[in-house]
Amino acid sequence: MRCSEHGRALHGPGAVPGWLETAVSLYVMLSTLSESGRKVLRERPGWIRKVNGDVGRMGARVIAQYAVLGPYDFVTIVEAPDNATISRVSVELGARGGSAGMTMAAIPLDEFIARLERGDKGQGKKKR
Repeated sequence: MRCSEHGRALHGPGAVPGWLETAVSLYVMLSTLSESGRKVLRERPGWIRKVNGDVGRMGARVIAQYAVLGPYDFVTIVEAPDNATISRVSVELGARGGSAGMTMAAIPLDEFIARLERGDKGQGKKKR
């Protein structure tokens, strides 16, 4: 995956150490359509792309989206510069009433493993 603005690798081979933390954060949005949202989607399937464009105008970017079976209707992967931006996106989309959802911060696996291997030891532990 590459930063949409700078084209630099965010994680994996060729990644710039610490780049993801300073450039962009990843989020997983799980959403369920309301009755009115299902009706709009049935009548105008392209409505989803409009919503994705609105997310971009709020300062975030949809990088992948999937229609899924199960308790949620869509899984959307979003990149945003910070928690405040993604919080605004979540509130704005929820306020429209077409869907309800949950947003979670996501850490790419390579970055997660690297942080563990770096030994961010001692954080959260009290000295005796």
